[in-house]
Amino acid sequence: MTPTLRMTPAGKKKKRRVGPESRDRHRLYEIAVQSPEANIHFCDRIYKKKNGKPPRILKEDFCGTAFLSAEWVKKRQDRMAIGVDLDGDTLRWARQHNLKPLGKDASRVTLIRGDVRSMRKTKVDVVVAFNFSYFTFKTVEELRKYFANARDSLAAGGIFVLDIFGGWEAQMDVTDKTRHKGFTYVWDQKGVDPVTNHGLFHIHFKFHGGGGIKRAFVYDWRLWSIPEVRDALLSVGFRSVQVYWEGVDPDTEEGNGIFRLVKRAENCPGWNAFIVAS
Repeated sequence: MTPTLRMTPAGKKKKRRVGPESRDRHRLYEIAVQSPEANIHFCDRIYKKKNGKPPRILKEDFCGTAFLSAEWVKKRQDRMAIGVDLDGDTLRWARQHNLKPLGKDASRVTLIRGDVRSMRKTKVDVVVAFNFSYFTFKTVEELRKYFANARDSLAAGGIFVLDIFGGWEAQMDVTDKTRHKGFTYVWDQKGVDPVTNHGLFHIHFKFHGGGGIKRAFVYDWRLWSIPEVRDALLSVGFRSVQVYWEGVDPDTEEGNGIFRLVKRAENCPGWNAFIVAS
């Protein structure tokens, strides 16, 4: 069986209850799209396999609301996180809604408004670029510049983890709906130009009972393929690039949140994978 299209970042999601405050577009995004528990578990597993110990310092590029960074420091008292993003308003939201509830542990999260292609505050164990945000770079030169900075940010033994999606439905006009408690998440994509691989992608939220947020988030992206990403990573000095492919739930024919190292995979309408470079 092959999974149907689900353009949400990789990882099995943990169910979260939706309250009245969740009509905020950032909170809705966190509930519908992000999987910090699964992502942290994956990074821990891969790093520990490589180094024999868990990672301590994370750099979350394109951090947005810093949801992942906040969850990262909750896991262990010796952990620190650095979040980098260009959007000042979103970082202010992150400080109020995700860092403030941490109390004194918020001091272990540093948020920086800056360009991920040039920001290196300290050497870290893990750099992540999740939610396909690096698709914002549309040329090989931009992609390589970002990857080179990510490599230079890593301490010895460090890993760089990205997520990626594809499949033939990724090239098509598709509207995909996922129902949550209180609202429906809508992924709306316009067909990708086969000459440039550029496309527009939208997220809408529809509230049960009426109303919603149309075009809550809009992405003007280039769809990168796994070979393109691998070649760019190797060209800037990474020595190892591995692909972890998401399995399929035979009952739902959708991704099951389990990622295994592969060298080959069967194409399908929609797939998710992690890329790990070191």
